[in-house]
Amino acid sequence: MRRRRNLILYGPPGTGKTFLARRLAWLELGSTDMTRVELVQFHPSYSYEDFVQGFRPDDQGIFRLTLGVLLEFCHRATQDPDKPYFLLIDEINRGNLGRIFGELLLLLEADKRGPAHAVRLPYSPPHAPRFFVPDNLYVIGTMNTADRSLAPLDYALRRRFAFVKMQPEFGEPLQGFLAQKGLPAAVITRLVARLTELNQAISDDPDLGEDYQIGHSYFCQPPLDSAAADSWLTLILEQEIAPLLDEYWLDQPTKAAAHRKRLLR
Repeated sequence: MRRRRNLILYGPPGTGKTFLARRLAWLELGSTDMTRVELVQFHPSYSYEDFVQGFRPDDQGIFRLTLGVLLEFCHRATQDPDKPYFLLIDEINRGNLGRIFGELLLLLEADKRGPAHAVRLPYSPPHAPRFFVPDNLYVIGTMNTADRSLAPLDYALRRRFAFVKMQPEFGEPLQGFLAQKGLPAAVITRLVARLTELNQAISDDPDLGEDYQIGHSYFCQPPLDSAAADSWLTLILEQEIAPLLDEYWLDQPTKAAAHRKRLLR
């Protein structure tokens, strides 16, 4: 993150990507100062006008040139150059990235930061100050690798980011966390055994692979009452994990049913 200033956390659903993005920002800030952290989520309707700059109606219905999230946040960071600022982009691969980022494809690079590389924005009048990305702005994106509807990242954008893979964790860290929260050992053993077996089956399937594994964040909010732990786990498996298997093996209902049966036994 410090080397590239732009980082993408990618991996299967439920691996804590957004959770970690926030904590990386707070770790660098040294506090949970949300005034220097901005979170946005991309989606198919998100546009350059939302992110950078564009004409939008005000409360009187008059269209005015309006700063997008990026410009407004960059201006704040520029006025406070000695402190880091973090732009967190959730589900970065759900948007049309070439359209959303525009000039940012150039300006994001670590060696293209600062006023020396400023450019004129398409909507800005000729006399307006040119735009640049300040040195103290960091971008952390999250990317779900299991969404079949998404195209691969644009290679020009990919070159601007460092990538760190997030993987499911059902080993000692999760087990220790759940035990500390008072979850009975039998429930923890059942959880780990079922999910480890299922993730292995998903990884071994040539139509899926490890990008479709089930993450650990489904199980990070155990009940306060340990007596309810077994039913808590059963409900997650029945209502959240099992329906996902039907989606994964949509064209192979027999296979999906077999995995559901093993999961819920």
